[in-house]
Amino acid sequence: MAKGGYPGGRMGGGMNMNMIKQAQRMQQEMVKMQQEIEAKEFSASAGGGMVSAVVNGKRELLRLTIDESAVIDAAEPEDVEMLSDAIVAAVNEALNRAAEEMNSAMSRFTGGLGLNF
Repeated sequence: MAKGGYPGGRMGGGMNMNMIKQAQRMQQEMVKMQQEIEAKEFSASAGGGMVSAVVNGKRELLRLTIDESAVIDAAEPEDVEMLSDAIVAAVNEALNRAAEEMNSAMSRFTGGLGLNF
């Protein structure tokens, strides 16, 4: 028997290499998944469809659409405030959808590992 009590003098190196390879594969899959989500578009609307926002998975605002009638009707100060609120609500909802998708995808990778983030 070799020193250290391991048959053939091995100290579990093969198992460690398998773990490293598995971790590398998992990292590559995570990067690919992250890139796919970053390329996706997430949309939301507010104010009864008066305002629509589109963001990407990088949480960047790509498009903001305001219905023409909302601008015409925004003659009164309270109408302008309502329009502003609708813009904020639509953008925030689209951003939340992107974040939820990313969190859901990441939990598929970390869920079984017992990692807390």
